[in-house]
Amino acid sequence: MGKGQFEEDERQREARQILDRVGRESDPQNAINRFSGRVQDHFSAADAPKGDPIELWGRRIGRILALIALAIAVLWLFSQIMGAPA
Repeated sequence: MGKGQFEEDERQREARQILDRVGRESDPQNAINRFSGRVQDHFSAADAPKGDPIELWGRRIGRILALIALAIAVLWLFSQIMGAPA
């Protein structure tokens, strides 16, 4: 096997790796799983310090209250746009 054949095999192997990675990253199901995992980590306060339960629950409560406030704001905006009485 010559040096040229070795380089060709190496290029083909690298090309297959790149195509496999692109396939994994562009798979819609994989993207949905990553997104749902990030949302779950966010609302469970996975980024909070492990030894501080007050910080953990404070972040959880704050994030849930922010989600509720966002839902209320969206509903209010929707009712204003549609012209329904408030």
